[in-house]
Amino acid sequence: MDGTKTEPQTRPASVLYLCNHNIIRSPMAEAMTHNLFGREIFTTSAGVRTGTPDPFVGVVMAEKDIDVRNREPKALEDLEDTYFDLIVTLSPTAHHVALLMEHVEAGEVDYWPAADPTVVQGSREQMLDAYRDVRDGLLKRIEQRFGNR
Repeated sequence: MDGTKTEPQTRPASVLYLCNHNIIRSPMAEAMTHNLFGREIFTTSAGVRTGTPDPFVGVVMAEKDIDVRNREPKALEDLEDTYFDLIVTLSPTAHHVALLMEHVEAGEVDYWPAADPTVVQGSREQMLDAYRDVRDGLLKRIEQRFGNR
């Protein structure tokens, strides 16, 4: 790297975060984007399928003063809006589906690979650290892509 700071790209008006089950990565990204930009960016998330809410997500998001405890996972077919300026995919499966979607349109599709923290074994604190790593990595990507408020 030459040490120059890259400028964020044009901030989209609407973003869909898409992952496998809409229980960890995409809800984190949605909540942090909403927390940073409020109504400046219409933000939602969905999964290729839905799953059961993950309690570790609530724990690590509460550490950033973001409450996601009452959030219910949703699938692509649950979306009310079907056009987004940007779809951010967070898993290989979600990226593949996004590129083939016919009922949801996007001006642009970005792939931000994000680890699945559920594969980490160990103590509760080690598992929470894996969730924190995902949260912090997503926050960094959001700030790089959309800039600061």
